[in-house]
Amino acid sequence: HNNTQQHTTTRTANHSKPGVTTSSITTHKFKHRTHRQQTKSAISFADCIYDQLHNTAPSFHKVFKPHLHPSVITMFSSARSSLTAIAKRQFASPRTRNASSLADTLSTLKGEHFMTIDQLTNDELKGLLNLSQKYKDIYSDKSNPNPKPLDGDSVSMIFQKRSTRTRVSTETGMALLGGHALFLGPSDIQLGVNESMRDTASVLARFNSLVLARVFSHSDIEELAKYSTVPIINALSDLHHPLQTLADIMALQQHFGADLEGKTLAWVGDGNNVLHDLMLGCAKMGMSVNIATPTGYEPNAEILEKTKQLAAENGGVISTTTVAADAVKGADVVVTDTWVSMGQEEEYAKRVKDFDGYQVNNDLMGKANPGAVFLHCLPRHPEEVTDEVIYSDHSLVF
Repeated sequence: HNNTQQHTTTRTANHSKPGVTTSSITTHKFKHRTHRQQTKSAISFADCIYDQLHNTAPSFHKVFKPHLHPSVITMFSSARSSLTAIAKRQFASPRTRNASSLADTLSTLKGEHFMTIDQLTNDELKGLLNLSQKYKDIYSDKSNPNPKPLDGDSVSMIFQKRSTRTRVSTETGMALLGGHALFLGPSDIQLGVNESMRDTASVLARFNSLVLARVFSHSDIEELAKYSTVPIINALSDLHHPLQTLADIMALQQHFGADLEGKTLAWVGDGNNVLHDLMLGCAKMGMSVNIATPTGYEPNAEILEKTKQLAAENGGVISTTTVAADAVKGADVVVTDTWVSMGQEEEYAKRVKDFDGYQVNNDLMGKANPGAVFLHCLPRHPEEVTDEVIYSDHSLVF
């Protein structure tokens, strides 16, 4: 009903039997009510009819009941049950409703591999970030016993490429959640060398609940996922780094607030795997991304095109340039990464020369918006960002 509509339900019956008089069941009005008030009124209305039909109208049992089809009584009973269920959801505490909604949003990810950020819907991405913040709040509170949702579960961590943060955070996280993490370094396992990728995936899936892999080639992650019967988590490949994007966006939300729509991120440096997922994630969050890379170091063309489509759908803009200052102008966030990744050591001298003018320093940060922040996924080198920036109040790195 419209808020201004008056709804009246009146049932009258006249009978010739002695002692039976006109019975008006009920009258209920809806007028100028909020949605919550309307829901309460609807429940009250259904209860009133139900109770009067079954209990409070003496004439019902004598006169109405013999003439009413059983389905009518069932209808009122069903309506009351449905409306009560709606009321419980409607009037539940925000915390209860949010938890239920979050669980529903993330239920689609159960048992799935996590390969790239763009495989997530916008709601799933935001849901993961929301859940991450909730876990951070819960496990930061040392005054109460922490829940152990992964009790009995284990994860194999394949590390073709070493990492301080990925290993420490995964092992610590699994321990806090009640699970066990098993580190498999290059000396423990050689993917596709002594044993096929298929056999490796099959063996690990029989022992572990999850497999996290940090590899050189993205094709290795894809092959593991093809044959594994448990979820594969991409902890880094040459094409994607989705976990880093979750961490970066979460850091930005903690600084700016959950809604990042309208913010602009500037990337200054190599168009690499970190950029690929970061620009995809920012586009899904409604952010704009300005990308500055030297000629020959542009991001993957296919991923860039996909990012532009996502940005258009979510109100952002993606731009590219070879001039660092142009990308940083008007930015709320400035991000760079290592110029020489693991496996590219022989290119060090050439890359340092090619990236001349791309160092993030106070002068470059001064071209960003007031209050702009800085991010770097580490490890960093002085040629990429100065101490004055990475250790400043503007840095969210640590």
